[in-house]
Amino acid sequence: MWLFKRKGPSGFSSSSTAEEVTKGIDGSGLTAIVTGASSGIGSETARILALRGVNVIMGVRNMAAGKEVKEAIVKEIPAAKVDTMELDLSSLTSVRKFASEFTSSSRPLNLLINNAGVMATPFKLSKDNIELQFATNHLGHFLLTHLLIETMKKTARETKREGRIVNVSSEAHRFAYREGIRFDRLNDKEGYSRWAAYGQSKLANILHANELARRLKEDGAEITANSLHPGTITTNLFRNLGVFEGVASTVGKFLFKNIPQGASTSCYLALHPQVKGISGEYFSDNNLAKPSSRAADTDLSRKLWDFSMDLIK
Repeated sequence: MWLFKRKGPSGFSSSSTAEEVTKGIDGSGLTAIVTGASSGIGSETARILALRGVNVIMGVRNMAAGKEVKEAIVKEIPAAKVDTMELDLSSLTSVRKFASEFTSSSRPLNLLINNAGVMATPFKLSKDNIELQFATNHLGHFLLTHLLIETMKKTARETKREGRIVNVSSEAHRFAYREGIRFDRLNDKEGYSRWAAYGQSKLANILHANELARRLKEDGAEITANSLHPGTITTNLFRNLGVFEGVASTVGKFLFKNIPQGASTSCYLALHPQVKGISGEYFSDNNLAKPSSRAADTDLSRKLWDFSMDLIK
């Protein structure tokens, strides 16, 4: 049960489901990559896109879990076109391997849903020696987008259909470190806060989408890039929170969104004609929303872009 149901200008609200916001939309002929598609809103996003006729590639870290989700989708939707490919966003090597295999397949790419993430983890460095939440939530997706963008541009040109990149952020971006992005202290264990680090990574998701939107417009590419807050949902993201996980699951049915509602804004941005041509914006509850002033800082977005490019070299 979601308590606040007032519809916004889009005609949808926080209680709208992914199925509802895509009703009547034909996604046939489109190809999408959805990261983190083996559970939570990622698996629901993959299911709904497949339901609307989209050819879906699920980027998953756990191939066994991905296989189960794929089988469930195909059982429900026999005509679904769904594939699974291994993808660990915390590893730049894994991201490069995924992108290389996808590109080698010569498949088109219309939609990229950067959904995978971890939340409020204890301090840990990735395989590339980068703080885990920043590495997984931002940098892996930054590299993935960078490696696939030419394929998306080519697809948009050849099909004359707008490409769309969707970054799943969070309202937690408002609670990043005081300085926003800790460029000089990214791996500082002593000053680490699991929630501020999560906020930092989610702030990075918005800044990435905004700078990407600016660059795509400058290039004249028919591709949009937007970010969103899915709502507070009781998913596997709570797995690192100990006793709070049980409280969240119990209280969540009354205060939080369910998974079909949580996936709705991702699916709305991926498929709905209302957002055609809209780029560099932040959405929540299937409507335009206003992020923090720091998230709208163009100098910060450019600085993060350059910083991220250096990290992936």
